[in-house]
Amino acid sequence: MTDPEFWNDQDAAQVVINEANALKEQVNTFLEMAEKFEDLEVSYDLVKEEADEELQKELEQGVKALTQEMNDYELQMLLSEPYDKNNALLELHPGAGGTESQDWASMLLRMYTRWAEDKSFKVETMDYLPGDEAGVKSVTLLIKGHNAYGYLKAEKGVHRLVRISPFDSSGRRHTSFVSCEIMPELDDNVEIDISPEDLKVDTYRASGAGGQHINTTDSAVRITHLPTNTVVTCQTERSQIKNRERAMKMMNAKLYQLKIEEQQAQLAEIRGEQKDIGWGSQIRSYVFHPYSMVKDHRTGFEIGNTNSVMDGDLDGFIDAYLRLSLGQGRNETN
Repeated sequence: MTDPEFWNDQDAAQVVINEANALKEQVNTFLEMAEKFEDLEVSYDLVKEEADEELQKELEQGVKALTQEMNDYELQMLLSEPYDKNNALLELHPGAGGTESQDWASMLLRMYTRWAEDKSFKVETMDYLPGDEAGVKSVTLLIKGHNAYGYLKAEKGVHRLVRISPFDSSGRRHTSFVSCEIMPELDDNVEIDISPEDLKVDTYRASGAGGQHINTTDSAVRITHLPTNTVVTCQTERSQIKNRERAMKMMNAKLYQLKIEEQQAQLAEIRGEQKDIGWGSQIRSYVFHPYSMVKDHRTGFEIGNTNSVMDGDLDGFIDAYLRLSLGQGRNETN
């Protein structure tokens, strides 16, 4: 950063600055925890010397808080895969079921938005297609923040809801499914080989709120990668050129993710593993009736307070999955 030519390339400079800030935050957090630990040691010695209920209570609360802080810090250190630190692209696609599944998608959209806001991450809506009666047909979010992809990769898969339907006059129980896709936002240093001949680009008028340009210009962009039938859309910018640039970034991320999944499938085949793909392979069930529970089928982690989960309390699920995937699995029940 002290190089005289450092600022010649603003984008490259910002990447270095972001990385430096993240490393500084890691070091500062460690030093703060070390200081808290020393303070707790002093409190512990005082409690041993004389019985003070108030000091004892403060000590117990301090130990509990520091333990949680250390667990969170450990998890951040474990997020060391190449793109864990990147921003995340999150897509929600309702399954069969019309209004039911589209409403479930809107509930998940709110849940992930709340989770991101609680982490002080920035959320941008890249594409949004509203449902016919309620909910959403599809939505793409860009969630910006350090380790956003590292955390959210735990959410990739099918999410299942069981509840009494508010759209059923008979009050019957319904089961709905929504697929959640998570991809890292790739920077310009990651090269994905895409031939221009393999791309089909369509423009159309953006939908939803956003001013006069929404209805008068073909600013929204849809790009299809013909060999893989991969489709991305972007309508967040007023400029068609900017929407195209952002859509191409999304396409790079999708094709990268597709490449990784193909490699994983080949490894699974070599090992003789069988992996079901489809609505039957849900990663998590959200049951609102006849009882309240959210359970992750990969880790066994479950929470009885469904309201807190729908308000963005996902850290327990993310923690359990990441530790399991990193070979440090621990099945817990709250």
